Amino acid sequence: MNPIELEWQHLKKGEVAGQMFDDELEFAYTVIDGLQAGGERGNFNTQRIKFNSNSKS
Repeated sequence: MNPIELEWQHLKKGEVAGQMFDDELEFAYTVIDGLQAGGERGNFNTQRIKFNSNSKS
């Protein structure tokens, strides 16, 4: 399993389990908060990286 799959498994069983979201943004913020909380519990740093979505290919 890839490391991200393990994190997703923890999020599904924890922070997002049984929740309903009004939109994708609310879901995204819940995932971000869950990853940060997991990092704090595991005593490791997390960093959010924002990709430039305005670039033209």
